[in-house]
Amino acid sequence: MNAALTPGIEVHASREAACRALAREIAALLHAKPGAVLGLPTGNTPEPLYRELVRLHREERLSFARTRSFNLDEYLGLPAGDPHSFRVRMQQQLFAETDFAPQNVHIPHSDADAEPEVRRYAGSLAAAGGIDLQVLGIGRNGHIGFNEPGSARESRTRVVALAPETRAGAAPSFGGLAHVPERAITLGVADILEARTIRVLAFGKAKAEIVQRMLEGPIGPACPASFLRGHGDLRLLLDAEAAGGLRR
Repeated sequence: MNAALTPGIEVHASREAACRALAREIAALLHAKPGAVLGLPTGNTPEPLYRELVRLHREERLSFARTRSFNLDEYLGLPAGDPHSFRVRMQQQLFAETDFAPQNVHIPHSDADAEPEVRRYAGSLAAAGGIDLQVLGIGRNGHIGFNEPGSARESRTRVVALAPETRAGAAPSFGGLAHVPERAITLGVADILEARTIRVLAFGKAKAEIVQRMLEGPIGPACPASFLRGHGDLRLLLDAEAAGGLRR
């Protein structure tokens, strides 16, 4: 691994400890810049982060009233209000539990015409001036957002076909593979890399192999997360199991 591209790596005692550390960093950013733009993921990995941000809001008066957020991705083809949509999950886990202003929350619409929605979402991000701090998880196949293997570094916000392994991973929560959407809208790799700060969360033994590939394997579209190694302010927050495959 090129030393010039080596990111910061933090190994925490637990996923909760890692998420508390990241929540403190986000809180410091919002105290310094209340109107900051956050890039947010959906899924199981960031749930402890959102619980801690809610706690900070309730117990320590952390305000999100001026904060703007852009979600990484959203399924296509789900009706508005579908409980499987990322919009609903984010509302339940974070937005409805804090003082985020609805007009400052940006998530692609799952029931929209795809190409116009891509243009609208990309335009909204550009108008906001880009992302100050992007939070990411990493898929077991190396995807970031829904940038599946094969995604180019130059890729932008677009419609993507979900990889078979991504749909299979989501199948239990949808009640079977047949119910999992085949397409989604995602921010592109280039959009993610333009964030001023990037923080990656990865936990558990199941993520050890892909974390190792991301950090120590070749940089390229076979593992889209590997493109992050060229970013100037990248840090990974791991637990010991996720870090277990690293050679250094």
